[in-house]
Amino acid sequence: MSTQHTRGRAPVQIVTTVVALVFLLVGLAGFVPGITTGLDSMTFAGHHSDARLLGVFEVSVLHNLVHVLFGAVGLLMARTASGAVTYLVIGGAIYLVLWLYGMLIDLDSAANFVPVNDADNWLHLGLAIGMIGLGALYARSRKAER
Repeated sequence: MSTQHTRGRAPVQIVTTVVALVFLLVGLAGFVPGITTGLDSMTFAGHHSDARLLGVFEVSVLHNLVHVLFGAVGLLMARTASGAVTYLVIGGAIYLVLWLYGMLIDLDSAANFVPVNDADNWLHLGLAIGMIGLGALYARSRKAER
């Protein structure tokens, strides 16, 4: 039995498209007053930005653009099932590295150029676990179909 939908898209492609759209929307939301507080203090990069997405997650222009780019890459990768799995696993690994980076640096130093705060760090860990887990689950189910 095939796990293909009537439109020819595997479930992993649909999940990856949703994940990518969320990244894209979050990146754009980082520029929207009301959704992002302290927008007038947003910097291009660095930890001096007082802008906070949903009043919690520290953002900068660079941070938002990275989310937009990450979402766009996800949409492109979701065009194939193997690309979708790759995006989830590699993307999750990137977020794992970001979590480690955020945990190891001094958040008040120039090393915090993205910028990140504690809320971002724990969100990055959750994203890493979720994305790698989904990628592994779908990679495994695709192998079982063969």
